[in-house]
Amino acid sequence: MRNKKMKCCMLLVCMWVAFLSCKKDKIEATSKNEQVKAWETLIDGTSFANYTNFEAEWNYNYPWGTDHNGTARMVGSSTNHNQISLSGSVLTIKATRLATSPGNSTANGFTHMPIWYNSGACHAKEKVVINDQFPSYTISGDFAVPTGSGTWPAFWITGVNSWPPESDIMEFKGSNTNWQNTYDGGWENKLTAVNNAGSYHNYKCWYNKINATDVECHYYIDNVWTARHVLSNSVNKPMWLIINMQMEGDSGGPGPSGDTFYTGKNIYMGRERAF
Repeated sequence: MRNKKMKCCMLLVCMWVAFLSCKKDKIEATSKNEQVKAWETLIDGTSFANYTNFEAEWNYNYPWGTDHNGTARMVGSSTNHNQISLSGSVLTIKATRLATSPGNSTANGFTHMPIWYNSGACHAKEKVVINDQFPSYTISGDFAVPTGSGTWPAFWITGVNSWPPESDIMEFKGSNTNWQNTYDGGWENKLTAVNNAGSYHNYKCWYNKINATDVECHYYIDNVWTARHVLSNSVNKPMWLIINMQMEGDSGGPGPSGDTFYTGKNIYMGRERAF
């Protein structure tokens, strides 16, 4: 009986040692291969629930000011919601035709077109930075867009400190064709006709670091994969997320004579964090 007890004790000791050894090996392997990762949400649908939430997550206008590459000037602030407003967790951007032009666009690096519209834009305070610590991002949103001549709604990311990089998740330029574009010194474009684009559709891109310098961009419409592009030399380069409606310019013209509306909801930005 005593021998049996001793054998049982020895067996238990051996099993415990084996368990500890296996656990140690797994911990060392995890540390060695850097497998500990977690997904975190940076922006969700609640950012459009009210102006307090919105202004905690977003800034008004473009990151560089009010003007860009068309005939619309962005107008918006915490005290002026004529062109960019919230209701029922929906963001509405309104472009309004002006009776007279206040002058030409002041945007650097572009042809200075005359301003003929007031419109709206916002950009996320949280920047997109794809690197070893944050190797993957997903950005998506539901949008109902105008498609008439001269209307130019967009949902995109672009470099903070330099251009390129740029990735256009959604861009309509005066028709029902959505442009999903990637620019890293050369353009890659995916053009997709969207039926009933004036109703809500989901536009999404999954970004994934593939080597020390490059990122792959997987574009989707309504959760259907549309294209894979490579955004070269974009690792560790911060980018802004922008929602805006420009007018005329690349979207043709003349633009509409009345008000034009562009709405969005369920905006999401999430990323993978590696520890």
